[in-house]
Amino acid sequence: MSETQAQLLLDRCDELAAISSRPDVLERVHLSPEHRAANDLVAGWMREAGLKTWQDAAGNQCGRLEGREPDLPALLLGSHIDTVPDAGRYDGMLGVLLAIQVVSRIRDSGIELPFALEVVAFSDEEGTRFGTALIGSRALAGTWHDDWWNLTDKNGITLFEAFQDFGLDPARLPGAFRRPEELVGYLEAHIEQGPILDDADRRLAVVSSIAGARRFALTVTGKAGHAGGTPFDRRRDALVGASELVVAIERISKERDVIGTVGRLQAFPGGVNVIPGLVELSLDLRAEFDEDRDESIRLITEAAHEICERRGLAFHSTEIYRADAVRCDLGLQEAITAGIRASGDQHPLSIWSRAGHDGMAVVAVTPVAMLFLRCKGGISHHPDEAVKKADVAAALTAYEAAVRELVNRG
Repeated sequence: MSETQAQLLLDRCDELAAISSRPDVLERVHLSPEHRAANDLVAGWMREAGLKTWQDAAGNQCGRLEGREPDLPALLLGSHIDTVPDAGRYDGMLGVLLAIQVVSRIRDSGIELPFALEVVAFSDEEGTRFGTALIGSRALAGTWHDDWWNLTDKNGITLFEAFQDFGLDPARLPGAFRRPEELVGYLEAHIEQGPILDDADRRLAVVSSIAGARRFALTVTGKAGHAGGTPFDRRRDALVGASELVVAIERISKERDVIGTVGRLQAFPGGVNVIPGLVELSLDLRAEFDEDRDESIRLITEAAHEICERRGLAFHSTEIYRADAVRCDLGLQEAITAGIRASGDQHPLSIWSRAGHDGMAVVAVTPVAMLFLRCKGGISHHPDEAVKKADVAAALTAYEAAVRELVNRG
């Protein structure tokens, strides 16, 4: 049965992947027409599984199966359904569909639940449209920042305006906030987005923690000039300085065993015969422990100032995102470990997540834990994202068994 249901989930991933703002690649962003269509499709699958559905005040799609009596606290299961540009079809989406199928199997078994089960399809984990990740889950966790209302997308539309265009009332946003007493925990299944499981030829793992991340918008400022007429000893080339900084970020990241990435770099004014006078670049830095992350930021900043002083340049840094590392709850980890054993793996792997997830926000309101399943080659955030049907079947078995373990604990 699990193999048949795994194929169903893969088919549903394909259906969701067809909902895209671009005909050539998958892109589905927060509060877009595609977001609405995906919510509607997921809501239909939730209802098929026996859940009562609603869209919350932040645009998250939710469903609930009551426990043995109404209004019990809920065990929350979920992930996200928004995407990065040119995305794969399993990041986030597969976790939502696994959660729905787990609830369907629990309901069909007829077991008595000491808590309700809820599924949430978070609306904005990636931050693609407005540049700030975890908006959907932070709304649920009640850690919303009012200055987010002024964030704008590439068309100049503010988040406040996008809420209204989507049919949401910004004044009613607190209706999405959850209280600790309403929840007993949060479980999320997700593709690993890395190669550890694939390299080890293992299907599943329990997640011990989620990396702490900080992101920065950096600028290196020099002076534009004629490429032919300006001697090297008079140049203040912002691009050469920025390039040296990129290499320093790689060096420091390797030395400190952290993950530093410059994903965007743009030189201005951009003429082929003009010395760049300004460079804008991004920095994404992640680590298992916040202390290592923060010390690496200090060293990178120190290197940037040294490079720019030596080259007659100016350096500026603005932090645009911060999420501290999250330790997954030990009790929930134990339930997932028991679930993996139920799938046939008697010696489950435990790994920390290098990628960020909605649990980083949800932990503010309830304990969290995660189940990883392997993705081919560790490739994610790319159309080549791929999973095996047998691995999805194993994840479904393990996920259900983890929930049953918590049911048995009462």
